[in-house]
Amino acid sequence: MESVKVLGLNASPRKYGNTYKLLEVALETASIYGAETKLIHIYDYSIKPCEGCLSDEQLACRPPCINDDDSWVLMKEILSSDALIVATPVFWYGPSGHLKNLIDKLTIFENMIFIDGKSWVEGKVAGFIAVGAEAGAVMTIAYLMSVFNSFGYLIPPWALAYYQGTDDVLKSREAVMDSANIGKIVVEISKILKSKSPGKWYEPNILEVLKEKNVISQVISKAENLKNEASNSRTKILRKLLQSKPENYKQ
Repeated sequence: MESVKVLGLNASPRKYGNTYKLLEVALETASIYGAETKLIHIYDYSIKPCEGCLSDEQLACRPPCINDDDSWVLMKEILSSDALIVATPVFWYGPSGHLKNLIDKLTIFENMIFIDGKSWVEGKVAGFIAVGAEAGAVMTIAYLMSVFNSFGYLIPPWALAYYQGTDDVLKSREAVMDSANIGKIVVEISKILKSKSPGKWYEPNILEVLKEKNVISQVISKAENLKNEASNSRTKILRKLLQSKPENYKQ
């Protein structure tokens, strides 16, 4: 079996900071478990804001990006990797601005569903690290998980690590342990996927399947039946509420 390629994206302008340290722990651990790893500091690259081409024409959002910047260089690295570990500082309860610009550009891969029937990153694996001096790390990870899952990435169990504080993060047993496990987990899941490819996950023609099996009409019928069954009891509840006198409950 060919080796697993794990790409780490450091989305902090401070290359040496706590965000980098946890990402490096994850990548070093991925290497221990047999992966080829690469770390990219995205602040070394010019990433202009997304032009929103998709809003003008759905099929215009496609590789390579229209902007004359380094976006496509980064996106090719992402495309060639089996697993991605995204590490970001927390900037006002969310990821760094430079990372957000890159995320918006990654719509190019997801939008291929409408061009050739499949997101180009579907079935790849992702893990996430967030570091902040104050609150917002879990909120940041929740956002990233939602977005990358919408791109088609698989997010395995325990695929997150975070730290809140200003001390050296390597002193945090939990943050180090969680980051190391991200490195291990993304490699193990990638190996499984490489050995037994599930084919296509997202089906852009799923509505045709539903139509063929009369799914929508069945759901309508079932919902109507449940509504009729519940009608009498809900009518009683509503009557009781309408007949109650709120003033009787004043303190």
